[in-house]
Amino acid sequence: MTGELVAIVVLGAALALVLFVVALRTRVVISTPHERAVHDTLAAAAAAAHPLRDGLTVASAGEAAGPLRALTGAEGVALFDADGTLLARDGEPDIWTSTVLTSAAALARETLDSRRRALTDDPAGSGGAVRRLVAAPLVTDGVSSGVLVVATIGRPGPGQIGAITEVANYAATQLQLAELDASRARLDRAEVLALRAQIDPHFIYNALGTIASFVRTDPARARELILDFADFTRYSFRAAGQYTALADELRNIDRYLTLERARFGAGLDVRLQVDPEVLGVVVPFLALQPLVENAVRHGLAGRRSGLITITARSAGTACEISVEDDGVGMDPELLRTGAIDALSPPDILASDSDGAHVGLTNVDQRLRSAFGNDYGLVVETGIGAGTRVSMRVPKFAAGIRAGQEGPQR
Repeated sequence: MTGELVAIVVLGAALALVLFVVALRTRVVISTPHERAVHDTLAAAAAAAHPLRDGLTVASAGEAAGPLRALTGAEGVALFDADGTLLARDGEPDIWTSTVLTSAAALARETLDSRRRALTDDPAGSGGAVRRLVAAPLVTDGVSSGVLVVATIGRPGPGQIGAITEVANYAATQLQLAELDASRARLDRAEVLALRAQIDPHFIYNALGTIASFVRTDPARARELILDFADFTRYSFRAAGQYTALADELRNIDRYLTLERARFGAGLDVRLQVDPEVLGVVVPFLALQPLVENAVRHGLAGRRSGLITITARSAGTACEISVEDDGVGMDPELLRTGAIDALSPPDILASDSDGAHVGLTNVDQRLRSAFGNDYGLVVETGIGAGTRVSMRVPKFAAGIRAGQEGPQR
């Protein structure tokens, strides 16, 4: 029995060895060295791009220096700003000695002046660890916004020098995208400021006049209207970002309509139909105000009464919002030839209509800027059939949240 047991154990060990050898020969190769190199390069590029999209600062340079060094394959990398000031460096301590840093700063200033690649040999003197410095400008829109300086312990060939230039171009592209993001954020802020300036001054005058008329006849009502007016202006001129929740927009529209109803009385009929699940959807700040203001003007132009219908409904991954009036409408052909700027009720003052249609154009442009060209305003109208202005916004948009200044990349 003992001999049989030993034989079984030996046979089992042999079988396990055979299976192990077969597994080694038939195993699936997950990735080749080339594929891993490509993956590592892409990962380093992404790691460098993310901080640089915030511009070239001490913080962003500190985060990007390591990934940029990995992309160049060099022993050391340093980033300088447009004034030739060192922002960050990466590499072993014996690479960036004080002598090498002095040489790198001088080379960076030379590169900033010429906007061309520059090289220097043996920057640390005889016997130094660094044999060559290569400086490549970070050029954006024809201007040097910084310099990438690479330190090597050997003498890089044309291939590595070319790679360093391409890495610098890649970094410059990210900085240019950062500037484009900043420019768009500035434009968004300017458009909101313009929209605030277009809030109908006649509405403000009329609201104050209406409040004044209640001071003696109905003081309690006057106090309520004053509070509504204060809340309306506080929201409209707030400084809390370019985006807001739909619920906040609708709340401010309710204040506006409360003031208008106090002025027009029973002649202004407003109907609100909102799905509760879309109240948290993020929309551009003051996106609804021009639509509702325009509807009130159209709905009551030349008449004593008018109906305004405001809807906000869930539609799959989007939210559909519309503001409709039962006013005089207009010829659709005029709207097609003049786009949104054709919207101006004929029976009211020119100063009123100018603010209305410019406000609608402003909203259309901001919607397209935030969410893409599929999300602009849509206008439906006809002579004697009223006007319906609608928008579609995504329920969730990457990088956009209530209260922020602009899309985050």
